[in-house]
Amino acid sequence: MAAMISSRGRYALRVMTDLAGQPPERLVPLKEIADRQGLSRKYLETIMATLSKNGLVAGQHGKGGGYQLSRRPEEYTLGEILRLTEGNLAPVACLEEGAVPCAHPCPTLPVWEKLEHIVGEYLDSVTLADLLPNSF
Repeated sequence: MAAMISSRGRYALRVMTDLAGQPPERLVPLKEIADRQGLSRKYLETIMATLSKNGLVAGQHGKGGGYQLSRRPEEYTLGEILRLTEGNLAPVACLEEGAVPCAHPCPTLPVWEKLEHIVGEYLDSVTLADLLPNSF
């Protein structure tokens, strides 16, 4: 398949799930999240910048600063987070946004379109709250 979920998307889900498990009023330092998740702080900074710029998290810099969710965990879908961090969830390159249409008719295109729909529908049905312990 052309598209797989990258480390950027997977880590964004881990960070968002980590924040979802914290008290909503608490600002969580990035170092704490990185340590707890075993992820590079530098890499998480780029992910958090994207999440913050797009309003998924609120951040505060300086002493006593950190991050928190902007909404309740049940108001975020995995699809929303992954589309933001991955760009799209197309299973093949020809379905990516702005792709040049194939020169020849492709008998497999309906399969890929259906797969993209099924994956998107599923990811849009799962929330951050569903990933918290005792949710499944």
